Amino acid sequence: MSNNIIEDLPSFIEILRQNNELHVIEQEVDPYLEIAEIHRRVIMKEGPALLFTNVKNSDFPVITNLFGTAKRLELAFGRRPQLFVKGLVETIENMGPPNLGMLWGMRSLVGQALKIGTKTISNAPILEQCYDPPRLTKLPMLTSWETDGGAFVTLPLVYTEHPEGKGHNLGMYRIHSYDDQTTGIHWQIHKGGGYHYYEAEQKNESLPVSLFIGGPPALMMAAIAPLPENLPELMLASLLLGKKLPLVKSPTGHHPLVANAEFAAQGFVPPKLRQPEGPFGDHYGYNSLTHDYPVFQVKQLYCRKKAIYPATIVGRPRQEDYFIGDFLQDLLSPLFPLVMSGVKQLKTFGDTGFHCLAAARVTNRYPREAFASGLRILGEGQLSLTKFLIITDGDLDAEDFPKLWTHVLERIDWQRDLFVLANVSQDTLDYTGPSVNKGSKAMMMGLGKEPCRKLPTSFSGELPVGIDKPVAYLPGTLVVEGASFQDDKDLPKRLAACNALRDWPVVILVDNSKDATASLKEFLWSFFTRFEPAADIHAASSSVNRFHVGLNPPIVFDCRMKPWYPHVLEVDPATKKLVDDRIIQMVPAKWR
Repeated sequence: MSNNIIEDLPSFIEILRQNNELHVIEQEVDPYLEIAEIHRRVIMKEGPALLFTNVKNSDFPVITNLFGTAKRLELAFGRRPQLFVKGLVETIENMGPPNLGMLWGMRSLVGQALKIGTKTISNAPILEQCYDPPRLTKLPMLTSWETDGGAFVTLPLVYTEHPEGKGHNLGMYRIHSYDDQTTGIHWQIHKGGGYHYYEAEQKNESLPVSLFIGGPPALMMAAIAPLPENLPELMLASLLLGKKLPLVKSPTGHHPLVANAEFAAQGFVPPKLRQPEGPFGDHYGYNSLTHDYPVFQVKQLYCRKKAIYPATIVGRPRQEDYFIGDFLQDLLSPLFPLVMSGVKQLKTFGDTGFHCLAAARVTNRYPREAFASGLRILGEGQLSLTKFLIITDGDLDAEDFPKLWTHVLERIDWQRDLFVLANVSQDTLDYTGPSVNKGSKAMMMGLGKEPCRKLPTSFSGELPVGIDKPVAYLPGTLVVEGASFQDDKDLPKRLAACNALRDWPVVILVDNSKDATASLKEFLWSFFTRFEPAADIHAASSSVNRFHVGLNPPIVFDCRMKPWYPHVLEVDPATKKLVDDRIIQMVPAKWR
């Protein structure tokens, strides 16, 4: 466990080196596709962070895979932040009239709280070099996939302030490099920076923006954390850091600069200016498409001497963001019962890209209280983008999907316990809906102590023509393979009408049942990233009672690829061959 205060990226790299969690690659490597493929192979083998010291066409080294294992996250943060959050929650829950005993018991918590915040210093490493005019193309930005629209900053820390002084936002919004002085900025819906830009644009004003790259691990983690809109990310950065976050005044009067960042670009995003951004291989495992986004016009670029450029690679789970997401859930989970009464445990699943699937264990002290808890979750910050939410009041671990899914299927009443909410917003990166940012969501509940049914675990019946290769992957869940969506759009309806499937609560229709059931990871990804609730859920029959649609099983989820879905990310043959030929000299066999 590390309780060290890690002030900057070089300090963390040294800790990784001391703990044999760093591998240095001295051969020349290309930021165009090659670094990304080396990284993907190493993270697949749970290998170390990678420091590339000789990057083609750049003076700056590149480091990747900083947080690609639970061990490296432990080295970065220790257990101090988790203990503080848990202590804070316990104090609030047990808060009563103050007395000396209570105040004495809070002394450690108060001491840590006094260290949270920012402080301004007079000089800082980030001011050691300045490029004015900026030359963004000098940075070794990575192109991760052949289909990407260009090079991107993949660990961008984008800082904005509300135009009316109502707080700040530090978020991770991908940056698409256009030239030396302009980039696209991917402000998705329901993101704090996007809200700030909306307010500025309503006033026909440019929004000042600061882009930080690198810095203490605490700063990177705070930018990723899905905090409620009005909670300041710099305070979370300070908590993770273990001291006040040092800032320094910008020479131009712009936002303060993070003192120990590796790079900082400052400029403005003008109103009503858009430019095509993307495509980009994203963390759902698909190629997100090109759309018009605001343009960041950079005026100054700062960096410290001997700056190191940090990057990550996203793609089909599990990548580095999977481990980061688990860490943040562990850190923030004690807060859920405080802000969402009745929610005992909440889990979003990284194997589905997080937003596609969440599960919650809740209280159900009066009839349908669990439904109210589900609505609280779907109304909370970025959780509102959840596509499929599973709710239970069972005494189980919501993170254990097989047990959770089995428990819910044993108890669900299909006439009343599946709620499909159509015509709502959907995560920008989820293309299963009718158009970008639009789609539907579903809430599925399995309540009560006693099961209502016994689930089948094997199948031997006759399937409809065009359906084969059944796999009873989980109790009550049959995965089958059928013709493509383009060739047979009505296949799910015939499948739902099949008498041989009447005892199966759920049937999942996929393009390849062997691939979809190769592992739990593959099952979750193939299932939850490839259907839209309002369009792709079918049943043997349905009825409407009091404006609620009740279903009769089997319930068929059509999880085949649809013609409008982006393609699945795959390494192009030329890059695969290049890395096949070179990686032997760069990376030990155990990590490749």
